[in-house]
Amino acid sequence: MTRGRPARAVAASLATTLVVVLLAACSGAGSEPSPGPASSASEGSPSSSPSPSPSPTTASPSATTSPAPEPTGTPTPDDVLAGWTLEQKVGQLLMVGVSVSDPAAVSAESVRDKHVGNVFLHGRSTAGAEATRELVDEYTGLVSRRSTHATPLLVATDQEGGLVQVLRGPGFSEIPKATEQATWKPATLQDRAEGWGDELAAAGVNLNLAPVMDLVDEDAAADNPPIGYFGRNYGYTPKSVVRSANAFGAGQRAAGVEPVIKHFPGLGRVTQNTDTDSRVTDDVTTRDDASVRVFARGIEAGARYVMMSSAVYERIDPDEPAVFSPVVVEDVLRGDLGFDGVVMTDDVSAAAQVQDRSPGERAVDAVDAGVDLVLASADPSVAPAMADALVAKARKDPDFAKKVDASARRVLAAKAATLPPR
Repeated sequence: MTRGRPARAVAASLATTLVVVLLAACSGAGSEPSPGPASSASEGSPSSSPSPSPSPTTASPSATTSPAPEPTGTPTPDDVLAGWTLEQKVGQLLMVGVSVSDPAAVSAESVRDKHVGNVFLHGRSTAGAEATRELVDEYTGLVSRRSTHATPLLVATDQEGGLVQVLRGPGFSEIPKATEQATWKPATLQDRAEGWGDELAAAGVNLNLAPVMDLVDEDAAADNPPIGYFGRNYGYTPKSVVRSANAFGAGQRAAGVEPVIKHFPGLGRVTQNTDTDSRVTDDVTTRDDASVRVFARGIEAGARYVMMSSAVYERIDPDEPAVFSPVVVEDVLRGDLGFDGVVMTDDVSAAAQVQDRSPGERAVDAVDAGVDLVLASADPSVAPAMADALVAKARKDPDFAKKVDASARRVLAAKAATLPPR
């Protein structure tokens, strides 16, 4: 089949052009489901009977932009961040939720006024691809040379299949859950995933927070609330997970949609849900565990994005949730596995696991641990506070400011490699 290949060829040919656009602009001037009733409160929440969505133009964002602060620092002229203010750089490190049924004003304000450079389509919609594209266009229309150097948005959603499928309706297929996908031959799954990716790309989505690469123990699947209970896992063996998740990822990538493998170093052995429970702990997984090694195979297959778990891993770092742990992010993911792409959080706006910290502390602690992209999907109202906290920390801590720059460069590099310029 040749679905979408002409558009993807154009996107590929323009990847290098985006780097030039960024440099030219710069030199002139940036949740998991729980058993029981369905909920749309966070990334990954299931819904077996999504309700029809009202028009996605609710609370339509204004196209006006606020003046950008004066640039700070003295980067070299050939630096991709040359001419970027600290506020603009911080904006690239944030992804704000946009409800697909009732967008909040704060979502648009975050993009327009706080320079947030990425959005996540959140909730459940049966409105179809055309309505989704209209919503996406409203937000991509907020991107300007003045506020974000015309850098394209990452437009993400959660289109795994089964109960975790944000977008439905005309133009979107019904995607089966991962346990069913895992019964198909890899070539079949890759082809089907390319088709699902074509649907997302046509709607303006370029990042899918899938596939799940969590390794679930078969005999305990029913007692694993976030993954096994809902059949979000690609089988029960490392071989099955790697084979099927990589096929799904390859299909999405062929359609011009970047996959995000999740939830490192694995949520397949926890007995609580980080969205709805606090003090969620894994006391089994080690840094050389099979659960970790499946992610290594995903990275070897070309994954540019990895999502962190927010559980605590007693045998890796008992003191911090993985998303806030330099041991897990820097030592294991970047060190042991050699991952040099974009590391992102799961939703840290409303998850019960992280409510012991303020929204600003969550963003700062994640970036300080080595994370590049902070997701505030379920409760977008916290995004401005996260942006302000990151700016304040970077202004008073030069070492943290260097981490902000490093993460901004990684995000911009990933965008340049995969997104056509506006």
